[in-house]
Amino acid sequence: MSQLFSPIAIGPHTLPNRIAIAPMCQYSANDGSATDWHMMHLGTLAASGAALLVLEATAVERRGRISHGCLGLYSDDNELALQRVVAACRRYGTARLGVQLAHAGRKGSSHVPWQGGGPLEPEHDAWQTLAPEADDGGRGGPAPHAATQADLDRVREAFVQAARRAERLGLEVIEVHCAHGYLMHEFLSALSNRRTDGYGGDLAGRMRFPLEVFEAVRAAVGPQVAVGARITGSDWLEGGIDEREAGLFAAELEKRGCAYVDVTSGGLLPASIPVGPGYQVPLAAAVKRAVQGMPVRAVGMIVAPAQAEAIIAEGHADMVALARAMLDNPHWPYEAARQLQGSVEYPPQYQRAQPAAWPGAALKQG
Repeated sequence: MSQLFSPIAIGPHTLPNRIAIAPMCQYSANDGSATDWHMMHLGTLAASGAALLVLEATAVERRGRISHGCLGLYSDDNELALQRVVAACRRYGTARLGVQLAHAGRKGSSHVPWQGGGPLEPEHDAWQTLAPEADDGGRGGPAPHAATQADLDRVREAFVQAARRAERLGLEVIEVHCAHGYLMHEFLSALSNRRTDGYGGDLAGRMRFPLEVFEAVRAAVGPQVAVGARITGSDWLEGGIDEREAGLFAAELEKRGCAYVDVTSGGLLPASIPVGPGYQVPLAAAVKRAVQGMPVRAVGMIVAPAQAEAIIAEGHADMVALARAMLDNPHWPYEAARQLQGSVEYPPQYQRAQPAAWPGAALKQG
């Protein structure tokens, strides 16, 4: 039997397969509110056959966005707009739904990628960013504000309020974003956190604020919501986060009731990253060895169904998450099920395309 298409428990939820759709920023929101693009994009992915769809990095406060186009969950308008999208995904899709809650930190106040992605100029409604220290990481923009205790208290509470909004929306999974160079990652890495108070110094100090945020989110929602985290397995730089630190952080999250970790890498500072098929899978495998049984998800250039199957079957990770592969083929899980002799749930409107009902499926496979 295909291991990729075997069930797995994530917190209180049992997923029918081990395929997740990773959060993918769309830069198409209006002051944090979802638009018709999100309806089309997420609606398609909700009916893809993947077991879990995690909405893009969603800012917990307005100044926590990467760009003016980033999704947010910091206002009633944001919640109402997303409610419409979630309701449609729930009505017609088959995937469980989650959201990745995030704060961009020093990488905020940026142009969208197709406009260069650099820091916003004052005439483009730039805002003051926040970081562990007043260092922009070489971005070339204004220095971020070094977070005070009042800032940390405000951000923590913003995560709590966004989590409660997510729970009201009926989302089954909340993922705390602690990677890709954003605020939680900035606190975790010694390359971006040289604070001398209780939130800096050794790994225990650098983990303190991300763990406080996770604990606050976990406490803010009921047991029917699985709370996980996206973490970095490596900064790919000397003196930065490595597999050992990633494993220790994951183990601390597990002690606090974390339902899973998704292991990615990079994004803090420019680095030489050996991008290739499955290049981040060894990082997930290292984290998996460091925890007691918490599910670990692998990401990074996972493209072929046989590749995804091997990752699970060989014990490198418990799930895989796909991003660009799903943009390339929004029904990748259908194709994987055909190749691996697994099964996925089709919406009723698509059931006539199942292999048992459509002779063309065999021709396509051939």
